Amino acid sequence: MNPPLQLYFIRHGETAWSLSGRHTGRTDLPLTAHGQDMARGLARTLQGLVFTQVLTSPRLRARSTCEGAGLGAQAQIEPDLAEWDYGDYEGLRTAEIHERHPDWDIWEDGCPGGDAPAAASDRADRLIARLRDLTGKVALFSHGQFGRVLAARWIGLPVAQGQHFAIDPASIAILGFEADHPHRRVIALWNARTLDAA
Repeated sequence: MNPPLQLYFIRHGETAWSLSGRHTGRTDLPLTAHGQDMARGLARTLQGLVFTQVLTSPRLRARSTCEGAGLGAQAQIEPDLAEWDYGDYEGLRTAEIHERHPDWDIWEDGCPGGDAPAAASDRADRLIARLRDLTGKVALFSHGQFGRVLAARWIGLPVAQGQHFAIDPASIAILGFEADHPHRRVIALWNARTLDAA
């Protein structure tokens, strides 16, 4: 019998823009030196786990985190793991956006020239539909905002509920199924630095 699917969602390590709070979608930033250390720390955390598949966002920061975590040779690029497209708000901090649009909320309004919430939700749903028939541990290297979308959609919540799932650089989440209810999707671990609680 094949083991049940467990999605190990891993946010990329620190970049200069994640450190300064600038919205980073399409901009292909490298990891900072600390971000590279974070990625190497993931290699120690994930050591000994066998992944049936490793998928990474096409963005450099996610691919570099995957490499640092020791899984680069196994990785395949998955475009649907790319970050929310911030469009005209790319590179801006939330406070700067509020100077222009005081009532702006990404979860309700999306980004002009970029993703609407429905588009991000649809992308997560499309990815889940492709992943749900896999088995075993699957590693997903991706981004903070999209990770929140994916978590919400995994458990059937509207995309706007992703706002309640804080996610740090180089953190690990596990999306899976409840042992006693194998068809019930759960968040088994969230925003973790270690797998001790898993």
